[in-house]
Amino acid sequence: MKFQISVLVCSTVLLSGCRVYSNYERPERIQTEGLYRDAVTGETLAATDTTSLGNMPWQQVFVEPQLQSLISKALENNADLRTADLAIEQVKAGLRVSRLAYLPSLALGPNGAISSYDGGKATKTYSLPVQASWQIGALGSLRNAKKQAEMTLLQTKAARQAAQTSIIAAVANLYYTLQMLDEQLRTSEETCVLWDKNVIAMEAMWKVGGLTNSAAVAQAKANLLQLRGNVATIKESIASAENALCVLLHEPPHAIERGAFQGSSLPATLSVGVPLQLLSGRPDVRQAEYNLAAAFYATNEARANFYPSLTISGSAGWTNSAGGYVVNPAKVLASAMASLTMPLFANGQLTANLKIKKANQEAACLAFEKQLLTAGQEVSDALSAYQTANEREELAQQQVEQLQVAVESTNALFTHGNSTSYIETLTAQQTLLSAQLSLISNRFDKVQAVVSLYQALGGGRE
Repeated sequence: MKFQISVLVCSTVLLSGCRVYSNYERPERIQTEGLYRDAVTGETLAATDTTSLGNMPWQQVFVEPQLQSLISKALENNADLRTADLAIEQVKAGLRVSRLAYLPSLALGPNGAISSYDGGKATKTYSLPVQASWQIGALGSLRNAKKQAEMTLLQTKAARQAAQTSIIAAVANLYYTLQMLDEQLRTSEETCVLWDKNVIAMEAMWKVGGLTNSAAVAQAKANLLQLRGNVATIKESIASAENALCVLLHEPPHAIERGAFQGSSLPATLSVGVPLQLLSGRPDVRQAEYNLAAAFYATNEARANFYPSLTISGSAGWTNSAGGYVVNPAKVLASAMASLTMPLFANGQLTANLKIKKANQEAACLAFEKQLLTAGQEVSDALSAYQTANEREELAQQQVEQLQVAVESTNALFTHGNSTSYIETLTAQQTLLSAQLSLISNRFDKVQAVVSLYQALGGGRE
């Protein structure tokens, strides 16, 4: 009996070894180079540096104490992250089940009966067997099912990391948005104070000296009202940004403590690293590859279903019913059985299932390629946005400096001569305000590009 069982085990394992126990390897067709474009030349970026901005801990990228406090609070309290942690625990439980599937199943099946014939003395029989069953021939299926469960766990962890990266970037973006709005509000309110004085002066010049006219006064008042409306809009935007940030913090709406707008606090050197680092850096790319690996093992499992399955079962225990005789005390009960099941015809279900799994694997491979290309696009876009914002900031700074000179010159000409009107002074001030707001916006775009690049490189991972 032992020899026969050994032969069955060896035969089943040998038959099921063809491609069923192979391990996942990344397909050679997956392109891992040339994923970035140089923001200056537009050509494929030859990234030779090995240190990536995405590898820096978020505490080293976002150094402002108030922002660090907000990110820490969001990572601790955010509902999406806590939900992701619960999902990981659920998948871990499923993985434990897959690992235990290799072991025999045990069950205690006690049973008893009382019988009497024609009013005679009752006969009591019972048995206390422990039953065991072990599917040896299904090890290929069990092994690939376990591998799928492992890939699912890694996918869930990668999804959790992607959520963490998104939350860090979202908190940083909202924080810098608030700082930018604060700067725009301060500039606009200062201009409101100045324009209010100008309107008072114009009314005096119109009524007393006739140095201007009612149309110019009305135009100045209209411009002042428009600016006050812009101030109200900025205040509304600030409240809205604070409320959105509070949602990330899992808190009711409230004011957010923050510092002054200083884009220089972010890293000045943006090192993106070699493209291959995207595979190990970006959690969504890892998630896509784990999905491909899971599809690979699902295909292997479908192949394993074509091979024979060996099941060994048995029971051991005590019984007082032996071959129709009732004996006391109870005797030892033992039995063993082996069965081999070889699929011959299953209405085409096994073949169809294999084709479906192969198609799913190909779809997962295409999704992985697409995710990798998307990651390269986002890095390239962030680099381009940073380069453009940097150039626009320099030009906007020069424009503000020239317009400040223009305002000073216009004021001097109006004060010491009659070569210019007061409305021209207001126009120069209005142009200067617009340039100042544009400079603030360009500085924010530069900061936002750094945050976007950090997120595109998978920053903030543990």
